[in-house]
Amino acid sequence: MVLSAVDVEGRRVEDADDENDSPVEQVRLTVSAHDDPSLPVWTFRMWFLGLLSCALLSFLNTFFGYRTEPLVISMISVQVATLPIGRLMAKVLPERKYQIGSWEFSLNPGPFNMKEHVLISIFANAGSAFGNGAAYAVSIVDIIKAFYMRNISFWAGWILVITTQVLGYGWAGIMRKYVIDPGEMWWPQSLVQVSLFRALHEKEEKKGPSSSSMSRGKFFLIALVCGSVYYIVPGFLFPTISNISLLCLFYPKSVLAQQIGSGMKGLGIFSFTLDWSVIASYLASPLVTPFFAIANVAIGYVAVVYILIPICYWGLNLYDAKTYPIFSSHLFDTRGQVYNVSSIVNDKFELDRAAFARQGPINLSLFFALTYGLNFASIIATLTHVALFNGREIYSRFRSSSGGGGGKEDVHTRLMKKYKDIPSWWFHLTLVFSFALALAMCVFMKDQIQLPWWGLILATIVSCLFTLPISVITATTNQTPGLNVITEYILGLIMPGKPIANVCFKTFGYISMTQAVSFLNDFKLGHYMKIPPRSMFIVQIVGTVVAGTINIGVAWWLLTSVHNICQDNLLPPNSPWTCPNDRVFFDASVIWGLIGPKRIFGSLGRYGALNWCFLGGAVGPLVVWLVQKAFPTRRWISLINLPVILSTTAYMPPATSLNFNSWIFVGTVFNLFVFRYRRKWWQRYNYVLSAALDAGLAFMAVILYFCLGMPNVSLDWWGSRGEHCDLATCPTARGVQVDGCPVF
Repeated sequence: MVLSAVDVEGRRVEDADDENDSPVEQVRLTVSAHDDPSLPVWTFRMWFLGLLSCALLSFLNTFFGYRTEPLVISMISVQVATLPIGRLMAKVLPERKYQIGSWEFSLNPGPFNMKEHVLISIFANAGSAFGNGAAYAVSIVDIIKAFYMRNISFWAGWILVITTQVLGYGWAGIMRKYVIDPGEMWWPQSLVQVSLFRALHEKEEKKGPSSSSMSRGKFFLIALVCGSVYYIVPGFLFPTISNISLLCLFYPKSVLAQQIGSGMKGLGIFSFTLDWSVIASYLASPLVTPFFAIANVAIGYVAVVYILIPICYWGLNLYDAKTYPIFSSHLFDTRGQVYNVSSIVNDKFELDRAAFARQGPINLSLFFALTYGLNFASIIATLTHVALFNGREIYSRFRSSSGGGGGKEDVHTRLMKKYKDIPSWWFHLTLVFSFALALAMCVFMKDQIQLPWWGLILATIVSCLFTLPISVITATTNQTPGLNVITEYILGLIMPGKPIANVCFKTFGYISMTQAVSFLNDFKLGHYMKIPPRSMFIVQIVGTVVAGTINIGVAWWLLTSVHNICQDNLLPPNSPWTCPNDRVFFDASVIWGLIGPKRIFGSLGRYGALNWCFLGGAVGPLVVWLVQKAFPTRRWISLINLPVILSTTAYMPPATSLNFNSWIFVGTVFNLFVFRYRRKWWQRYNYVLSAALDAGLAFMAVILYFCLGMPNVSLDWWGSRGEHCDLATCPTARGVQVDGCPVF
């Protein structure tokens, strides 16, 4: 079955009458089918603003990542900020032409254009590690130096950062023909950027004297200002409106009511938010995700949170669920107390078996345990689903690239043929060089990172194997299943007791794949904006190397200059250098690397039954595929996406029911009802509104951080004390005593 393009109402979008049209309606409504190849892109303005943006975002995101309230400044802030600067440079720079040999250039080749702006934003995206803050591998250096108190050289850290960020680019470029050229692979997230660029650059003409439609640029500016000003309320003045729980307010002394009603620590019934940062925090903007994907997320969420969890917690008391909170990512002992991890680590940074035997096995909250099982299932389901539902399309692309026939191209792919394609050897060289550098690190610096050479090869195979199927899922649903848990699991089984080796393996396996998918997402943006492919490649490579170097440089500076950084118990009161993200990273290294999955999910642990989820993930898509074959006229069956359904709650925790309730509601309003009944408004403003809300939030968050966060200015009143659901984390088993909780 060839992949079907669908609209947000779940209907198949047939090929348009005009062969130049995209098969996806959202793309036809958002992306221009015209191009001006004469626009200059390789300009001084692009390089100056691009490198400056990349360096600035790399520094700020790394710096903020160590603080108690981490802050990620994304690409969209640069998009807005660099536009007036670029136009100013076009006015003041000299237009004189310079000549070096046969090469002629000018510092000011004309008006600041959209293609220059796109490449500057790609530079910035590299500086924010594709929206994730700093490079993921920096956390390895952090936990080695700040948590395990061991030594690692700067050059070993630099190689870790650069190779994990660049390695995936090699095979991602080779896979472009499968997930960039086909029109059905539409990458919804890219449409937000396309809409914003067009709103900022294109002059809109009214269709008639009576037309009163506001231009997209003006709409963006108004929404940006309103969003920025409004964020002062949830961001500082009245934080409680970020997580309002009606049941907690009505029943302040009921554990059951707060377990059901808390949006942060429970099931989130009658819980809601008035804060865009909560709505768009974990699943990206709901205005971007197509409705059929939102429906799949909603099915998975409701099935787990409102059916499976209540049955297993209150009905079956599965895994002694009532001894622990209903929703928590902490680790617990058999008495329901938070597990003292530091007591089971010896001086060699290995498991103290005697101390572990005294303290007893690690226990998980029911929600956390089931989340791991669903994560196991979603990874295998990704492979099965893509093979069954997209295999023929991928095979057709493979035959086309091998000269055995081809598939139909849309207008954007044909327009891109005007530009010189990237030679394959560029990608091969990138792959070989980055892999060789990483391999040398594993051989000559093994005492610092613990990862053997064969571990690098295995991690690369896992990452490469999953890149194509996960790219297909992301390109069609805007949801990206992760490999972090499965990579931790694999090496934890093979090499227990080696925490640094485990996190290095995870980073090479998981982040190389993530970087590959992000690389392809940016390439699709360049595809829609008609950016020469070679320019895209060079900007992405240069930006990634520059950003990675600054990431590790800032990290090294802070780790060596801030006394007791990341050590909560040794820092002064109210110190901001608590490193919350690195704490989670460290805990994962302890659980999967130090203790090992055998003591949790294997024969030595109590959660071994969750391994059956691997089989369920393999069989599930096959069942859906067979049902679709049996009822070919029921086209909605092919829209059932089990990888998305199963991976929905993989974000939880740290994502909460509050995030999901609000995200599903807002996404349904805009991408079902507004799209269906106000199609022209949706076409004109939907993606622009999403970009404006993101940018407004980013700008005001930075201002609040510098003006109020750094000097520790805060308010203390009822509206600043959270959702008032403190009892939601209490156990309900008889006789279990936890501070601040009633004993049943």
